[in-house]
Amino acid sequence: MSEEPRLTTRRTTHRRIPRLVVVALPLALAGLLSLLISGNALRPFERITVIESRMASKSDYFKDPEVKRLLLKHGIRVDIRRLGSRGIATRSLNGLDVVFPSGQPAAKLILDRPDDTGQSVRPFVSPLALGSFRDYAETLVKAGVAKRQPSTSGEPTLYYDLDMAKFMTLLDGVDDENNPRDGEGSDADTWNGIGFKAVTGEKRSNSGSVLVRTSNVCESNSAGTYLSLLAFVANNEKTPGSSDPNNPRRVKEEVDRVAAKIKPLVSLQGMWADEQADSYFSALGESIASIALIYEHQYLAHQIAHHEKHGEQDTNRVLLYPRPYALTEPQLISLSPKGDRLVELIREDEELRRRALELGFRIRFSGESGASEELDKYLQDHGIQKPVPNRDQTKALEPDLDILQDIINYVGDCPPPNPDGSA
Repeated sequence: MSEEPRLTTRRTTHRRIPRLVVVALPLALAGLLSLLISGNALRPFERITVIESRMASKSDYFKDPEVKRLLLKHGIRVDIRRLGSRGIATRSLNGLDVVFPSGQPAAKLILDRPDDTGQSVRPFVSPLALGSFRDYAETLVKAGVAKRQPSTSGEPTLYYDLDMAKFMTLLDGVDDENNPRDGEGSDADTWNGIGFKAVTGEKRSNSGSVLVRTSNVCESNSAGTYLSLLAFVANNEKTPGSSDPNNPRRVKEEVDRVAAKIKPLVSLQGMWADEQADSYFSALGESIASIALIYEHQYLAHQIAHHEKHGEQDTNRVLLYPRPYALTEPQLISLSPKGDRLVELIREDEELRRRALELGFRIRFSGESGASEELDKYLQDHGIQKPVPNRDQTKALEPDLDILQDIINYVGDCPPPNPDGSA
């Protein structure tokens, strides 16, 4: 007798969720929640407007990760092509949505061109300054051409005021009978000749010439502004070409004389404007150049970042403020409807304005003085000494654009511009 077939049941085994997934799940949920709160959850599915730009040294602002994030909130990404300010102004603007030259001469060259330009904004200002190192600044104090600003932090001062008329006598490499402290003979206008070894207690020596490392004057706004400053001082604190502007012959004679006088004072390095600051703030900065031409905001941004990382100021690097002073006013200029949108955001968005302040810019809250007050407060709140305004508020006024261009071409032996945008 055969047995009836038995009914068998299969035991179901429940697979366990991998431990790695269990651990990662709360993090993923937290990230999703953060995206939902910030409004970025659907960002990958939204259309991003790419804005083509050409910018000089103030592209530092748009390259900042936080600025990129804030712009992305508005569906904007800025594609940056770097070029010096004067290079931007003299080359083709085809295919661009915005340009951002670092100063007014280059901006006016662009605005005067037949290219269609839309809205524009000058969101912040930044004084031209000289980045140096403490031993070199103290050597300039010993030579009688610089003065320490009072420290507001209890630490050694970060800032010095520089008498440009006296300083320029150290840049020509000539023994000056009127300044016995500039060195004699082959030591004239060298660091050792003006007292560097005495400042360092003979621990260090530098027989190199006193000079300012600049960017290429043919391309860079900072170098062009520096030339304007030198020309203003060399012309007895008068703007070249302003004494008799209705007499072309007199204007040309004056401009040629001033340009010839300041050309020996400039050491052209042929560097892009941003590389100048990068070299100064690098670990080898002091061995590359004892004095470098930079903007105030670059120095302040370095100090803010240094304090956040190390809990203290970088007291080895110092800033020299020229007297007379030169102020740069970068201008964001739109060339398309997409560019108009970016200009409007930079002008009106409070978060973007605030971020500029955090990067060391003097933003335009209520004019230039208001910008200084806001910046001073931010520096103090973050443990950074604030600079003290010099009592002598003489401003080096830039000459007319054609005169400035003549000086730049003379000093830099600049090639003719390439309107098609080629190098």
